[in-house]
Amino acid sequence: MGPLSGVKILEIAAIGPAPMASMLLAELGATVLRLDRPTASDLGLAIPVEKELLLRSRPAISVDLKSDAGIKFALDLVASADMLIEGFRPGVMERLGLGPEICLKRNSKLIYGRMTGWGQTGPLAHTAGHDLNYIALSGALDSIGRTGAPPTPPLNLVGDFGGGALYLTLGLLAALTFARSTGQGQVVDAAMVDGAASLMTLFYGLRAANLFNFPRGKNILDSGAPYYDVYQCADGGYIAVAAIEMKFRRELLEKLGLYGSVPDGEDPDTWPALRAAIEKVVRSKSREEWSTIFDGSDACVSPVLSMAEVHRHPHNLHRKTFVDVEGIVQPAPAPRFSVTALGLPTRPTPVDSDVAAALAPWGLSDAAVDRLMASRVIGLTTR
Repeated sequence: MGPLSGVKILEIAAIGPAPMASMLLAELGATVLRLDRPTASDLGLAIPVEKELLLRSRPAISVDLKSDAGIKFALDLVASADMLIEGFRPGVMERLGLGPEICLKRNSKLIYGRMTGWGQTGPLAHTAGHDLNYIALSGALDSIGRTGAPPTPPLNLVGDFGGGALYLTLGLLAALTFARSTGQGQVVDAAMVDGAASLMTLFYGLRAANLFNFPRGKNILDSGAPYYDVYQCADGGYIAVAAIEMKFRRELLEKLGLYGSVPDGEDPDTWPALRAAIEKVVRSKSREEWSTIFDGSDACVSPVLSMAEVHRHPHNLHRKTFVDVEGIVQPAPAPRFSVTALGLPTRPTPVDSDVAAALAPWGLSDAAVDRLMASRVIGLTTR
């Protein structure tokens, strides 16, 4: 059932971090209903609905939110919801008639989650942007990359999903705890630039301590240190080396056959020589040979697996980290719970696949659903 069983969430269709937050909450047991547009947004990525995995584990229905009847329908759902999640630019929900002031008047216990890149206020609040723009202003992007090279885009993990979806989810759950103890709902203003900056907290501390002040690609965790980097093997594969602590580094060097003949890496001035030695040795064997040598050791060495390989690794197999849902291998819900175990995700389904079933948990009868569909308020893709 999941620990959020009984929590009802209304998701106003958006892209990126808001859908991921909704997916996470749905897979923790919440009842999530996605209100979508009659026509899908064009993101420049033609992806079949069953492979749009951020939309899994919850139903979606189309609603005409530009009509008075559509707004009334949405507000009726708000009245019994615990949370609402939206991911538009500031002011859009207010112009629709679904802003937080109106929704909280309808339901004073509502947690109103707002997901944006720049936040609800500030000089850039109404400016367009994407993940890369937000992490550029947080200090994260400038810190990621190799020496002498431009900053490297870390997919859209840091802004959209780390600084966005996870911080929104954290805020929603914290606000839910407060609402349940006080009866008072509130607005959660989750901005990706704020979340990405928060993720950098450790590094701002290291910088203040003069431990992360070298140029990009010359620090311990940014590929500068030879004992924290990726090395190519004889077969073209790679291994990840993360032997930060000296006790692990000794084991690394022992298994590489280098202990006692090369610097231990404590002095940054010796890093180039240590790197050259590690590179030469690693290139002498295949990735699988090194995986066997380091298997079960504390040298902090792992094979770098592709997305096509990860589900076959023994550790991932044991923990069932990846699951096959109707032929599509994908990450399993996380984290794990000792009492309220999580189920398997359900595949994404087209909007309006079963409008009556989607609305049943919200107290709408089949007859009421039929009337709304006949009035062209909901279920707009079915005709």
